[in-house]
Parts: sequence; structure tokens; C-alpha cells
Amino acid sequence: MVTAAANPRTGVAVAFVGSGGAGALTTGNMLLEAACAAGLHGLLTRTLGPQIRGGEAAALLRLAGQPVECAADRLDLLIGIDWVNAERFGAELKVDPATLVIGDPEGAEPPPAVTGSGARLITLPLTEMAKAVEGGRPNMVALGLAGRLLGFDIEQLTAVVADHLAEKGAAAIAASRSGIEIGFAAAEGIEFAPRLSASESRSSRRWLLSGNEATGLGAVRGGIRFAAAYPITPATEILEWLAPNLAKVGGLLLQAEDELAAINMIVGASYGGTPSLTATSGPGLSLMVEALGLATSAEVPIVVVDVMRGGPSTGIPTKSEQADLNIAVYGMHGDAPHLVLAPQSVGDCLFTTQWATYLAEALQAPALVLSDQFMGQSRTSIERPADLAFVGKRTVAAQGATPYKRYALAAGGVSPMAIPGTPGCQYTADGLTHTETGTPTSGAAHHLAQLDKRRDKLDGFDYGNHWATIEGPGEGQAETAVLTWGSLTGAAREACERLAADGIAVRLVSPRLLLPTRPNEMAAALAGVKRILVVEQTHGAQFLRYLRAHYDFPVPLEALNRPGPLPITAGEICRALRKGR
Repeated sequence: MVTAAANPRTGVAVAFVGSGGAGALTTGNMLLEAACAAGLHGLLTRTLGPQIRGGEAAALLRLAGQPVECAADRLDLLIGIDWVNAERFGAELKVDPATLVIGDPEGAEPPPAVTGSGARLITLPLTEMAKAVEGGRPNMVALGLAGRLLGFDIEQLTAVVADHLAEKGAAAIAASRSGIEIGFAAAEGIEFAPRLSASESRSSRRWLLSGNEATGLGAVRGGIRFAAAYPITPATEILEWLAPNLAKVGGLLLQAEDELAAINMIVGASYGGTPSLTATSGPGLSLMVEALGLATSAEVPIVVVDVMRGGPSTGIPTKSEQADLNIAVYGMHGDAPHLVLAPQSVGDCLFTTQWATYLAEALQAPALVLSDQFMGQSRTSIERPADLAFVGKRTVAAQGATPYKRYALAAGGVSPMAIPGTPGCQYTADGLTHTETGTPTSGAAHHLAQLDKRRDKLDGFDYGNHWATIEGPGEGQAETAVLTWGSLTGAAREACERLAADGIAVRLVSPRLLLPTRPNEMAAALAGVKRILVVEQTHGAQFLRYLRAHYDFPVPLEALNRPGPLPITAGEICRALRKGR
């Protein structure tokens, strides 16, 4: 590994672009695995066209000596395996005169965003070079090319390739190695400064996973044993991970005919005593709203993971956005208190989903987990997570309690829930307003009592310090705060770190628990602050409006908001904070 000129914090940003079947995503994944095996950290995000299968793709990779949680401000190296339809990603390929661009001249030209940027452009016939090897592929040439420029050696790359292609046999591995060697040779003499440096081997405790995989693991660790769902981009990988892994712990995943069936299945399974989950995206969540109200009224614990994407309607299925906040918080009709949580990174998808399962079971309420495409489909390296004690355990009615009051106005609002078939504990569970025993009623007093019960059990629960991430100088040391949520937490954190290096103190506040709100905790988190910048990935500033509706702030809120698909970067947040000084 070559000693680096790259900044260990910002690292090096690389992108591979190619048409359907060119292997851009495979190349990015292999380079990420090689880097992590060498002791580096990395984050791989992907951008795709709207096709269900195939179509153009780009792998955006950031490698660094420290953990990486957000996209880079710009690219250091861009390799076009081919340029077919690459213009569709033009705005996402952030190149400038300091960027090195290498691409195959055959078939299509680089997009205008690249050719007009002033970037240094080198043409190499990757496809023709690959033809020199029987079974050769241009993406392996691109892997070798990038590997040498970044400072890897051939053995580091071929070890990863051999692992990926083990089932295809020795001939496929040999052809790929030959392609890597051709790429290595082609890189000789090309000047590229930001090489990387890392140890020979990575920590044995470090994991490489996606946000969707982490979500699935968090669900299983939290006690989920039944899942029902209908596949939808970008949440499907959660189901693909759960299908074999639930079976390992005695659980089951069922593919439903649609989202309405899926959520009603998990309501039924949970009513029967099995912690249950479904995963979907915005269009599917819209169909689940009525059943979420049923689970709220009947006090049946369920977990619904929404991996958000661009909307409305079909929107942009393959790109990220945070615009499902309003439907998650306000979507149900009537007063329907429920839990809304948002993971803050790929690794935090594990913790937040496990915690959501724990809260749903403990509070007998629906819990919505708002992930998004950026976190869900990105891959990164994380230290092996600790085994946490958050395992869902509901309060269960004892046999023979007479008379059994399923919805008793108990202290704390959580009343024992009977498993069907428990002697003496029969009750009706439906969406009608009911008495303490579950008998339907239209009485005003019963209605108010049950509304208060469902509200108070959530508001009065002790959520501890997990409700938010609060970082940076305390009261009296920082006059500026960044207030954000979800996947933008990483970009905001990096912006605060960059500003701190320049002597500018900024506090970061990112709620993980969005509902119920925590007004006292929020006030303490922002004590002494005289300026607040709200950062979010929506067009209508949904998060800012939510904050104004539920919290009192000492100063007016400023907004940095934009819809998907372009992520807000740490550099943009830095500029917005500097501009107001």
C-alpha cells in the first residue's frame, strides 16, 4: 500500500459509471472490500436509472482512514467503463479541474457535466483492452486501473475477486486477474496524487454491510420473529436478508400479495403474540395507513420500516429523499399516538430498528422506522456492534385475571395484553372506540379515557439519551447549532468537524426519536444557542415545519433544504454556516 497524500478524514472519492451489464456496481463493491480488508474505511453509494432491472448505473465510493458516513463533496477519480446514458447522472458526478477522468472513447461521449468541468480527461479503450484476455471484462480492467492509482497491489484486488467468483471457477478468476493486470499496466505513468495508506490487515471486529442488512439484523436482535411484506424499491433487500435469517431463529417471512395484506398479517401475528415487522417505501406506507390506525386503537405492537425514496407517487424509486416525514408523523386519521424513529447512519439502522422493536413491544404501539435509500442501499464498514439488551418484551396478562380488562387505565398506560386462548382473558380487539374491557362504545367519557391512555403511555416513557445525538460544545461554548435528522446526520457531523478545525464551534443535534416529541430535552440540547440551521432532504421543508409545530425555539430557524436525488454534502452545510457568520 502506497503512503498517501490523501487527507485521512476526507479521503479519496472514486466513481465507476457504466451501462447495464458493464459491472460498475460490482467494480465499486470489489474496490470497497479490498480497501476495508487493507484497514481503510469506506462508503459505497449507488445511483441507478428507474428500470426494474438493468440500465445504467454508477458506483460512488469514498475511502478514508476514518469512518465515512456521507457522500464526498467532489470526485477525485471518475472511470467510465462506458459512457452510455451517463448524462443521466451528470449532476451527481461532481467533477472539477482537479478530477482525473478516464473513460472508453467507444460508443458514447462523456456527459457535458464532465467535459465542461475542466477535468483532466484521459481516454483508454477499456473494452478493446479486455478482449486481449479470453473471458476478459472491461470492468476488471477498470478495477486494476483504479487500484494502482489509489495505491493497492494486485494481490489485494485479486483476493477479493477470487472470493466473489469462487463459484464460477478458476477460469473466471484467472481472466479477471489478467484484466486487473492490464489495468495496472495502463495506469503506469498516469499522475494521480491522492493515494491511500493503511495497515496490512483490518480489525477482525469490523463489518461490511448495507443499511438494509443492518435493519434486518436489528429486527432479529430486537425479537422480531415474523415478517410479511410486498417487495418494493429500495426496501426489498431487508426482506431478502430476513427470509433466510429469520428461519435460523425459528421465525418466518411471508411475501404478501400487496402492502395492505402485509400490514394486516403482521397485526394479526402480533395479536397472536409474535413480534412482527413489515418493510416498505412511500407508496406502500400510504396503503398501510388505515391498518396503522387499527394497531394504534387496538394497542397491538408492530414495526413498519419505511425506506424512503423520491416522491410523490412512483417518484424516483432509486433515489433518496426524506419527504415521508409528514405521512409518518401525521398520516393517520384521528388522534393516533404512535412511535416514529429515524436511524442516522448505516450502522445506526441496526440499533434504531432494534430499539424500535423494543419500544413497540414495551409500549404496545406501532413503531415506524424512517430509513432512506441512501442508508438502505449504501455499504460501509463499521466496528462490530455490541450485543445490546434491547429485546422486545410486552406485558402479558396472567391466566384467570377476572374480570379481564384488556384496556385498563393502568399506571403508565400499558395494560397487560393477553395471548389468545389464555383462560379467562378473552377480549375484543378492533378499531372501534372501546371500554376498558374492549366492549365497543360511543360514550364520550370512554373515548377520552382511551385517547388519554394511548397518549400518556408514550409521552411518559423514559427514552433516555437515545432520543437524539447531541455532539459538540455545550452551553456557553457554541452559539450555532445544526439541527438535522436521518441520513444527513453524517454530513452535518463532518461539517461540524471541519468548522471546529477552523476554530468555529457548532453543536450538532439530530433526533432519533421524532414522535413522541421531547420538548424539555430539545430545550436543554439547544441551551445557549443563538443560531439554528435546519438541514433536510425535502422540497417543502417538512422537518423545519414539524419542528416549529412541536417545539419552542429561542431564535428563528434557518433552512438548508433540497429534495432528492442530490444529497446535501458536508461542504454545503459548511458554506451555509459560514455565510451567516
